[in-house]
Amino acid sequence: MAQHRRAFLRLAGTALGAATLGAGTAMASTSDSRFFINLRDVDRSEVPDDIEIIHDLSQADVLVARGDQERVNGTTVADRVIDLGDDRTGAVKSRDGPTTDGKGSSHNHDGPPKNSEFQWDKRIQGVSNELTDKPGGGKSIHDTTTGAGTRVAVVDSGVYDAHPDLADVVNDELSENVSEDEYDWRPNGAGSHGTHVAGIIAATNSNDGPDGGVLGTAPDTEIVSYRMFSGEEGKQGDGYAAWVKAAEADCDVINYSVGFPAPYVYVDQYPFLTEELRIAEQIAAYVRSQGTVIVNSAGNDSLNMSPENTLSIPTEAEGVFGVAATGPIGCGWGGKHSDNEAKWLTGNRLEDPTDSPAFYTNYGSAVDVSAAGGDADLDALDSIPEAGRDLVYSTIYETDEDGNIIPAYGWKAGTSMAAPQVAGAAALVRSLRPDASVEEVESLIQETASSAPGGELYHGAGHLDLKRLVKRA
Repeated sequence: MAQHRRAFLRLAGTALGAATLGAGTAMASTSDSRFFINLRDVDRSEVPDDIEIIHDLSQADVLVARGDQERVNGTTVADRVIDLGDDRTGAVKSRDGPTTDGKGSSHNHDGPPKNSEFQWDKRIQGVSNELTDKPGGGKSIHDTTTGAGTRVAVVDSGVYDAHPDLADVVNDELSENVSEDEYDWRPNGAGSHGTHVAGIIAATNSNDGPDGGVLGTAPDTEIVSYRMFSGEEGKQGDGYAAWVKAAEADCDVINYSVGFPAPYVYVDQYPFLTEELRIAEQIAAYVRSQGTVIVNSAGNDSLNMSPENTLSIPTEAEGVFGVAATGPIGCGWGGKHSDNEAKWLTGNRLEDPTDSPAFYTNYGSAVDVSAAGGDADLDALDSIPEAGRDLVYSTIYETDEDGNIIPAYGWKAGTSMAAPQVAGAAALVRSLRPDASVEEVESLIQETASSAPGGELYHGAGHLDLKRLVKRA
């Protein structure tokens, strides 16, 4: 990759998978701290009565508790707080969508592009004939399956279901707030991250506005929103509680674009990680036993996860399907563009192809596959508006000048955006093979993945290939 894209980027609580850990990181026990109790080492009857149980996950031999951790005799470990820090959800700062004044900033001389033109991630995979430069010129993924009959849990910051491209997509009866605040499962102060993720999975392209909508990988799947973030803070224990709830709600897939960031990956510095891994693996084993696939973002710290002293949680947990991120450089900008926007992804019009490793992505042995998460030329991103098109475009919401929440579109980048590409793919598999086991779904995704620049180190089994996957399934 180009040297200017190897530069270190300070991740100030950006992608959920790269957010900072808050006060819960400290090992000191307080009378009101939250922590995990491992019931494989602690007899339930010996838990003191004054210890409050926040989430009873005894199906996996885990309790999420509050109280004086030192009063519990046996293995406990603090419940980590993940702090978004700000609303820049991604490996680079989010970008708003184009204006809707009919002018736009486009190289298409026939007028401004429709929103779907910006979806290089879906176009390159041939998701639909709506997103192609060859209308009617071949069979698309959606000619075979749109994910009907499946259910995907988005464990995140909440989903804004009033967006026209997410209308009737979210199951409002099963969706749940798993944090401790009093509000529902919709966003509550943590921004559009979960809404963006949900759109990558299941947006329906239903917006009939002047710019149209965006399309997800599996637009006929059902989204179940589990909100684990209250404001900018989310607790790992709430996330794991959502995993269990999702499995018991018959979700086919869980998308979990959350994880521990660097430096909380080095076991010699943070020995608690070993017990955190054990908790994650117990939860994952139970979830998989119920037939639910767990898809997780690999993280955005340019971290090699292979060394023994490095432990990225939950990506490295047994039973969690880890996804690294890829993306293009030069999607409709940089001097190599074509006047035909639909052909930006072909020939030599890109400096880097869409399956090249993103500059920020974690990599190494914990990666199962890679998928489109967006990339960036950081120098260009600060000076060329069109450079933001190398990020992933999806559904978000905004606040207008009167304080009203309104639907919108925007670009974000991160392994948080790559994971839902795979979650949507898993939904497509389950729509074709409803009885496929977790292992069969994962194997199909890996066995049909394509080779990509950087090889196994960055892509695991390879880069997500929907055409080969659906054909095999």
